[in-house]
Amino acid sequence: MVVISKIALAWLTFALCSTAELSAAEPVWHPLFNGRDLTGWETFMTKPDPSWEVPGLPRDAAGNYLEPIGKNYDPLKVFAIDSVEGRPAIHVSGQGFGVMTTRESFGNFHLRLQVKWGDKKWGSKLNSPRDCGLLYFVHGEPGFDHETWPRSIEFQIQEHDMGDLYALGAQITVTARTVTGANGRTLYQYDPVGTKILFTQRPPVGNRAVRREDAEKPNGEWNTLDLICFNSDSIHIVNGKVVMRLHHAERLDGPSPAPLTSGKISLQTEGAEVFYRDVEIKPITAVPAEWVEK
Repeated sequence: MVVISKIALAWLTFALCSTAELSAAEPVWHPLFNGRDLTGWETFMTKPDPSWEVPGLPRDAAGNYLEPIGKNYDPLKVFAIDSVEGRPAIHVSGQGFGVMTTRESFGNFHLRLQVKWGDKKWGSKLNSPRDCGLLYFVHGEPGFDHETWPRSIEFQIQEHDMGDLYALGAQITVTARTVTGANGRTLYQYDPVGTKILFTQRPPVGNRAVRREDAEKPNGEWNTLDLICFNSDSIHIVNGKVVMRLHHAERLDGPSPAPLTSGKISLQTEGAEVFYRDVEIKPITAVPAEWVEK
């Protein structure tokens, strides 16, 4: 017997609807987090810090772990469900690096979630800004980048950098201008009237574009992130402000670049405690009017 999840069934129903039907009724939001457990998600954790004890995971003579923790095995209990302010939330401890990824793939959607930082930081990130990320258009297995991340486009979630782009084993175009970073390095910042620049993991530009403005709320408050994906374009929205528009995503895992229009969704753990709630998605047939570029 083939079992179809509620999310997959809703997406299938949406795909079969006529244009007339779609114009008559607004698509509804579908929760990706049921408030009880991680049904609908898979987890992956890379090699842990040598100072952490993971029973059964082999080490070399120096004590370094030889293998990733792997898929759907969470001995450090990095991914959990907690009640936060009287409401269910995904509690990511931040102990180590990895992802939780939807089992379903999505294309032409509006994703929305709330995120706020916890207090803990771990390992190599103890003295760094709190960091995690929302990966979309995820294709292929985790472990491609830094033995951890899957091929995808990243909506960065990092203190004061929410909305940045990182292209991971993929490429995408952003209109940007050059700016000088705090360390004197050249950065590329989103600018609606800037130059079209292709971001990918090779010099001289690289795979990072910087958000237009810092729209993050003070630490301890919930931030609302909206992600609009339509065809191969996307929009990063932080607390109601468009901080980046991206165009023509392409996958690079074939003989030549190919349009990247759908994929799974991942939430990262990257050395910092973080909470996610109200993770929901709905299908779209065009960019919502309020987010169309004026």
